[in-house]
Amino acid sequence: MAITTKWSVNDMTHKDSDGGVFLVYWSLTATDGTYSAQEGGKLRCTADPSASDYIAYADLKESDVLGWVYDSLKEGDETAAEAKARIEAERTAKVQGQIDRAAANSNGVPW
Repeated sequence: MAITTKWSVNDMTHKDSDGGVFLVYWSLTATDGTYSAQEGGKLRCTADPSASDYIAYADLKESDVLGWVYDSLKEGDETAAEAKARIEAERTAKVQGQIDRAAANSNGVPW
């Protein structure tokens, strides 16, 4: 079975006064249906309601917030898309390692 990845925003904390999000809890799960590997964390944000790219809390989509997460994961000169791909590749490799180890071992007795 193919290994798939799924990014999720699990929770967010925002200010009631202006809807500015200041904390995002996120996760990534890679799985083949049997084996899985996870990555997750929290992203601290600074909301600026006067910014031209500000999105009101009620209008946010998960894809908007995941864009912030990908951007926060960049290393060096990476783009957000490259950071996303790197993290997915790392988790996918962990699942593949679990699959490979399971395939190289057997249970049972010789009699």
